Amino acid sequence: MPRLVLYPGSLLDIETDVIVNAANSSLMGGGGVDGAIHYAAGPALKEACRPLAPCPPGEVRVTEGFGLAPRLIFHTVGPIWHGGQNGEADILANCYRNCLTELSQRGLRRIVFPAISTGAYGYPPAQAAHIAVTICARHPAAREAEIVFAVIDPQNRAALGAALNAVR
Repeated sequence: MPRLVLYPGSLLDIETDVIVNAANSSLMGGGGVDGAIHYAAGPALKEACRPLAPCPPGEVRVTEGFGLAPRLIFHTVGPIWHGGQNGEADILANCYRNCLTELSQRGLRRIVFPAISTGAYGYPPAQAAHIAVTICARHPAAREAEIVFAVIDPQNRAALGAALNAVR
């Protein structure tokens, strides 16, 4: 059984190998989780991201953690919700899948995800949670990794909790 954990707080508060940044394609920082990570890591993160941009939706770019606890930051760009008929589910699934593949290829064992695309990008939390948990539970990396979903807001926390209960 995969080790999937829900943490009711900031991903910046967790000891881990990797945190996932729900980034925008420029990788230059923004609002929400992206802004919080950039603020906490400092200006060196922005400089490290500059040559990695643009990052297309569903793909992953990797930087060191700089002043943060995790060794690495995986930056992934989720889809903007346009009603669900424009490939949003596939793009969101690729965000999670590609992060877990990168984790496995690097021999790392613990990753912390935010609720990708559910903030400013407008993805419905229940649908996003179902995709996140399904992909993470089925990915080969889940056999050896601990996968944490760190969420602050109650709506995403409830959606992820329900999705996690459904796979247990």
